[in-house]
Amino acid sequence: MAKIDLKKKENLEKQINPKKVIIPAVIGVIAVFGMLFYQVRGKNVSFDVINFTFQTVIFLAAAALFMILRDIGYMWRFRILSENKVTWLQAFRVIMLWEFASAISPSAIGGTGVAIVFVHKEGISVGKSTAIVMATSFLDEMYFLLMFPLMIFAVGPENIFSIGDSAGLNFANQFFYFAVIGYLIKFAYILFISYGLFVNPVIIKKTILAIFSIKPLRRWRNDARRAGLDIITNSKELKRKPFMFWVKSGLATFISWTSRYWVVNAIFVAFFAMKSGHFLLFAKQLVMWVMMLVSPTPGGSGFSEYVFSEYLKEFMPQAAGIAVITAFVWRLFTYYPYLLAGVIIGPKWLRDKFKRKS
Repeated sequence: MAKIDLKKKENLEKQINPKKVIIPAVIGVIAVFGMLFYQVRGKNVSFDVINFTFQTVIFLAAAALFMILRDIGYMWRFRILSENKVTWLQAFRVIMLWEFASAISPSAIGGTGVAIVFVHKEGISVGKSTAIVMATSFLDEMYFLLMFPLMIFAVGPENIFSIGDSAGLNFANQFFYFAVIGYLIKFAYILFISYGLFVNPVIIKKTILAIFSIKPLRRWRNDARRAGLDIITNSKELKRKPFMFWVKSGLATFISWTSRYWVVNAIFVAFFAMKSGHFLLFAKQLVMWVMMLVSPTPGGSGFSEYVFSEYLKEFMPQAAGIAVITAFVWRLFTYYPYLLAGVIIGPKWLRDKFKRKS
């Protein structure tokens, strides 16, 4: 048993190795400097368009508070889904490690796979851990699937997809393709999760067994089979949950994601004294996050900065390099802290949770 546990530790160490932060960090920095060089070459750069006042300090602090609120929302939801069987400290560790795993993985993959291990090692059974992670993914995707068409209806496609001369549902607009592909991926995923959680959990069990039939994973096939049976049991429990259970979980999800989007609004007010267009900015961020799903780089590094500086440039002063610099500031709030948290928390967590048993 100890040998199996240590083997799992070795595999997890490879997946969340702190050294992996180097790759996305370097990609992000190179992308920022590359775009900055491209935009400012041959031009006079002036930072006069950025307002450095007491308001700047206040709203940058607000941006930080929004990120904290976002994490609190995630932690609260995790405690709800676990029926308060984990403490706030345990919830904090799981969320930080989960975000770290997502930050060093391609956006389309994320950190969901290893998140099951994080949850399980905090004292939750494998099957229940899988059910919690799947319910979390279900709630996240439902937020996007509901808010995406709602924002398009409220703001109008001619505004939400507007970039320069390419406006509306224009197939010459590359961002429209990204948004549609990202949304379709999310839609397919939520169909599978919904069907598996609430209609036929056996299909999830079969999917897990199929994954663990792959040669490198076969040694854990028996564990996967037991996890599949646990998922079927926990699926029945989820279906019996009272209405308020899902209301509270949905509210926590809404608080978490909405707070993350308002980080950008706070940054724009801090630097550009933005007074209007906040609802449109919020709507475009929602679409932007759907686009980022198709990024092949770890945590969307490089691609995220590019999408931000191009897709949201209408809200910023049209000065050379300003959009790229603002994109980098945004990533300093929403991305790099999780890389740092993973480096700090990860090694000790691995040592504590995978102690050699005599």
